Amino acid sequence: MFPLREAFTPDFGVARHHPSGSAAPLSEPRPSALGDAIRDAALGLGFARVGFCPVEPFESAGRALDDWLRQGHHGEMGYLAGEARHEPHRLLPQARTLIVVAMPYAGNPAEGSADEGRRLPLTGQIARYARGADYHSVLKERLRLLADRCAELTGHSVLARPCVDSAPLLEREAARRAGIGFTAKSTLTIAPGLGSYVLLGELLIDLELAPDQPLARGCGSCTTCLVACPTSAFVDAYTLDARRCISYLTIELKGAIPRALRPLIGRWVFGCDVCQEVCPFNQSRRPRPTDPALAPHARLSEPELVSLLELSASGYRRFVKRSALRRIGRVQLQRNAAVALGNSGLPEAAQPLGRSLAENPSALVRAHAAWALGRLPGPAAPELLRAHRARERESSVLEEIEIALERG
Repeated sequence: MFPLREAFTPDFGVARHHPSGSAAPLSEPRPSALGDAIRDAALGLGFARVGFCPVEPFESAGRALDDWLRQGHHGEMGYLAGEARHEPHRLLPQARTLIVVAMPYAGNPAEGSADEGRRLPLTGQIARYARGADYHSVLKERLRLLADRCAELTGHSVLARPCVDSAPLLEREAARRAGIGFTAKSTLTIAPGLGSYVLLGELLIDLELAPDQPLARGCGSCTTCLVACPTSAFVDAYTLDARRCISYLTIELKGAIPRALRPLIGRWVFGCDVCQEVCPFNQSRRPRPTDPALAPHARLSEPELVSLLELSASGYRRFVKRSALRRIGRVQLQRNAAVALGNSGLPEAAQPLGRSLAENPSALVRAHAAWALGRLPGPAAPELLRAHRARERESSVLEEIEIALERG
């Protein structure tokens, strides 16, 4: 998962929360007692983990980010270089504590489950975090409720700002400092007992709370995630070249997916879970806790690739409604579906790809449809490519047609 873009202003999302008077404030004035009460309130709201860290610059993490950016590993995500993400106080100058929470979502099925073994031939894959309700809305609403609860517990108004990955904040470093989890070699946060299938949220608040102990790295000598990555996106442990990451290619990249990487994407149409699927911290015979608000929707669990390729404008709006898939546009989704159909290797994908090559108004989608046709066996695909070659006027599409025919 990559952070979304949120317009940065010092007061974006900031609100003052007042006690309603319906509950008595905490009688014990000690900061530790207040912290315990806030922690209990967060757990009561459904968060599986909660921790506190000071609102101070994340100096070492900031330097690591700068180095990563200098090496160009961010690709087209120029917004990552635009703000001082290592300085939480910039988001709320009055803040004295950063409350960090984690919410679990459905990850790997329990060992022996048939859930992952019956995928239909022409269906795609969506990263698990995006298969349910839009987590941004879910987490932000609960963080606002937590701020309300903080006001009740203190008996006076509090100033707070909720953040859920769209704010310019190094949230995985915040999670480490707050004792929520450690940063894995995959660069994801692993919460002990929950694994990496967690979504993080933060609440900047003008309360002084005793900080929790940061967690040390816990991957040991394991390199399973680094080896399993289909596109070899890891430069080294703890260093991801986003330009090769399937999540970046299917979500952040707006233009053509590099030709050499397309076959490695498989059937992923939004994000990727491979590094999480193989992680030992995510293996458990017993089902782990998941939040019902993030339960997967049927339409997002096994999306039909032909339907995605041929989405109308209204169909796209229905498909992404109230989900994290709103992050990408219809053309990107169709592009990704074309690649996934090509990677299916099934002759029955030829006709829908041929229709897309002939009818889709986007040259980007047509180009990827031509590439996908070149991946399919049988006589239908080259016939469709040759039939359309005489009608195509866009050079990028013609180039893909010629390469596809040469490959065949």
